[in-house]
Amino acid sequence: MCNTRVSIVVLAFLALSSTAFALYSVSETGDWPKEWPSELEPLRKQSRTLVGPTLEAQHFAMRFKTREEFEAAWPFILKVKSEGAPIFLVQSPNFFLGKDHAGVVVHCPPKGQWDNPKTPEAPIEGYPAESRSRWQWTNYIELVVDGQIIDLNRIQLPANTPIVDERFKAEKTNEDAKSP
Repeated sequence: MCNTRVSIVVLAFLALSSTAFALYSVSETGDWPKEWPSELEPLRKQSRTLVGPTLEAQHFAMRFKTREEFEAAWPFILKVKSEGAPIFLVQSPNFFLGKDHAGVVVHCPPKGQWDNPKTPEAPIEGYPAESRSRWQWTNYIELVVDGQIIDLNRIQLPANTPIVDERFKAEKTNEDAKSP
């Protein structure tokens, strides 16, 4: 009887957790387009690709081990950002990079969307500039700042680029969520 209950609990847990993992497909390599700057090629092995959750948007998470490695790649990462798309500044931990990683996540539309006239590479009207939904048809950057490997005092952020600083954004409590 006890073994049956344990088996049922284990099966239920596996069924629920497999649903959560099914939201994204994950590759432990950077599977970004070959047209991106060749200077990013050495980063493929230490990067990961997540596709999902609903529109099969592509998320390329580039991990960095040293400040020099990041600073050498930064100008080439900026070249893949869509014109006018923002850079979001966030802290670790980061879902796309994993725990305790400094790095960059380039969020991109699903494959094939760049050529789709119904979803031009442009912001979606009606959403505020700091909303990620507004930028879902563009390549926008999420910069996971740690102050050591990625130090904002050592890099140049591009002019005419919206910068959305979410590093010190307080999480809402249940009480905050209830208030209008």
